[in-house]
Amino acid sequence: MLNNFAKGLMVVAGLGLASQAMAAPSNNELKIGISQEFETLNPLIMTMSASSYMQRMVGRTLVVMTPDGKWVTQLAKEIPSLDKGTAKIIEEGGKKKIVANWEIIDAAKWGDGKPVVCQDFVTAHKIAISPNVSVGEKEQWTQVEKIDIDPKNPKKCTFKYDKAKWDFYQLAQFHPVPTHLEGPIFDKHGKAKEGYEKNSNYVRNSTNPGLYNGPYLITEVKLGSHVSFAPNPHFYGKKTNIQKIIVKVIPNTGTMEANLRSGTIDMISALGMDFDQALAFDKKAKGEGLPFNVHFVPSVTYEHIDLQLDNPILKDVRVRKALLYSINREDLVKALFEGRQQVASHNISPKDSAWYTADPKKVSLYRYSKREATKLLDEAGWKMGPDGYRVKDGKKLSLVFQTTAGNKTREVVQVYLQNQWKQAGIEILVKNEPARVFFGDTMTKRKFEGMALFAWVSSPESSPRSTLASSAIPTNKNGWSGQNFTGWKNANVDKNLDALDLEFNAGKRTQLVHDILKEYTTDIPVLPLYYRSEISVTPKNLKNYKMAGHQFYETNNIEDWNLN
Repeated sequence: MLNNFAKGLMVVAGLGLASQAMAAPSNNELKIGISQEFETLNPLIMTMSASSYMQRMVGRTLVVMTPDGKWVTQLAKEIPSLDKGTAKIIEEGGKKKIVANWEIIDAAKWGDGKPVVCQDFVTAHKIAISPNVSVGEKEQWTQVEKIDIDPKNPKKCTFKYDKAKWDFYQLAQFHPVPTHLEGPIFDKHGKAKEGYEKNSNYVRNSTNPGLYNGPYLITEVKLGSHVSFAPNPHFYGKKTNIQKIIVKVIPNTGTMEANLRSGTIDMISALGMDFDQALAFDKKAKGEGLPFNVHFVPSVTYEHIDLQLDNPILKDVRVRKALLYSINREDLVKALFEGRQQVASHNISPKDSAWYTADPKKVSLYRYSKREATKLLDEAGWKMGPDGYRVKDGKKLSLVFQTTAGNKTREVVQVYLQNQWKQAGIEILVKNEPARVFFGDTMTKRKFEGMALFAWVSSPESSPRSTLASSAIPTNKNGWSGQNFTGWKNANVDKNLDALDLEFNAGKRTQLVHDILKEYTTDIPVLPLYYRSEISVTPKNLKNYKMAGHQFYETNNIEDWNLN
């Protein structure tokens, strides 16, 4: 899922450190800078990118996507296949379903030595589908109708899916939880709204080694400061090289470089340095011979503005289109990012080559046009007033604009857009919040008043159901599950999302996606800004580091990292 400008004194101090010798980090310890604090370490509840970044150090799932977009096993011995007969389509009550056989590798254990078994997926499933538990994407859990465990082998189980979905095996977000630790918590507190979330061991006892099955364990959590990791002695996979990892939270991205130069951190994660900083630092690192590599990787990350469609002003599609016509996004990416990020047409990135399109016959495109914006606002009844702002029925055209406080790039983008909208007669009131509040409460419970700037991180050929389906609008009734924060409802999109899940023909899937994009770009529930390039800074002696450019972060292969 993401600032204030660094004060002049801080910048000078940071630059002054350039002359000091920098000792290369070793496998004894690696300190990683991150700008966003996590909202929870519970893999069932987490929605923030910072949580996913850290969870991939300590947690593994049945399968995962590699940096080059291939699905591979993690906890599973093999991926079930219709061709091999380890999965099959059945018909039950006139409805096609899939049953798939999964087997967990023998050596997989939790950090306290207890084996990872099918019951741990059953427990996770039971918790996640509960109406009292807030889960970002409920569909990934409800798609599994039932899990049957082999009575002779607790590591063998059969998943029955409620629909015959083409991507049934893509369970990279289907995290297990340790039944022996989390089961009793849910049994005791699960009947109350958010009772499980508040009492989970991931919240109250997050350093319990039994909560984790990945290459590392969490040994210390200090909110607002850092999270520490140590090797998991019971990890089933490759032995880790780095003996201690500390992820340091530095909310103000403007001070990130100073921390790197001083040695307070050794590297900056993909959730750390702002783009303009990275461009400048890349030039400094090369010019000054600094011992760092700056990585720029095109990604599927979609920077955009969610519109609150319950807001009376934004209910009018003419206003929404005028907002988009009023901003010069081509100039924005040139001015702020030296053209190294691409203007977004919609929510599907060019990196998702199978589904992306910018064909004007298939999607609606909006190039900057002050004339078109003026025409639409006039038609909508918003007339320019003497003070330079538009008015309708005695009310000023004014919108609250929110994003994550302290993120320098986003705050610069806000100022840029605020100025452009002012020229169109639209008043913009900035009201930013810390990421933990913005994502953990304001967006999750749809409390934002007008516009919200943030990013979605997905993976290639990933259904946009959780952000576009009307059933994914978070409400008190559904336990605030779903990520359709705009509140957009479109019957054609709902129908095509359902069809997309069930379509095994790749060409027909692409057509369904393009039909969804046509509705999305015509109705404008969201203002597309740009597709982000992921950036990070690593010490030159770090080997086997590979950024993915999608939602399964490079920490997914952290056991391969080596500083020798």
